[in-house]
Amino acid sequence: MSSAKLRRAVRALVLDEADRVLLCGLAVPEPRGTVVWAAPGGGVEPGETPLDALRRELREEVGLVLPPSADPPHVWHQEVLAPGHAAGYDGISNDYFLVPTTSFAPRGELSGAALAAENIIGSRWWSLPEIAAYDGADLFSPRDLATPLAALLTAGPPDEPLALSW
Repeated sequence: MSSAKLRRAVRALVLDEADRVLLCGLAVPEPRGTVVWAAPGGGVEPGETPLDALRRELREEVGLVLPPSADPPHVWHQEVLAPGHAAGYDGISNDYFLVPTTSFAPRGELSGAALAAENIIGSRWWSLPEIAAYDGADLFSPRDLATPLAALLTAGPPDEPLALSW
């Protein structure tokens, strides 16, 4: 994948005191009507560090403010080679960071219209059993989110980021 042009992005595994993970529902354009539940986050802008991007995305999408001194651990890395997945790119490279917090009602700085422009239709807290047992039409990103999430909850952050498949 080294020759592929990948959009660099960051994602936050926001875990509350009950080990629930906060996910954002994304209405993806194709196939129409598909919703993907993904960790909050997004693209790293030019001149931005991954942690600066993570702080910005969390503030904008769910209203969580990370102090400048907080450097959450990098726990997962995912590359998705899928032309059209990110406009102008061959795919996306996601770096996931673990962000423990107390439960809160997500409400980011972005307006409803701005969130909709980013295809975000809502957010909710999910428990591992809910994710593992889910059999509805919506998808998760990564697709088998329950497996690496269970490992993270059991063993804690790995020494090196775990490589995830789509």
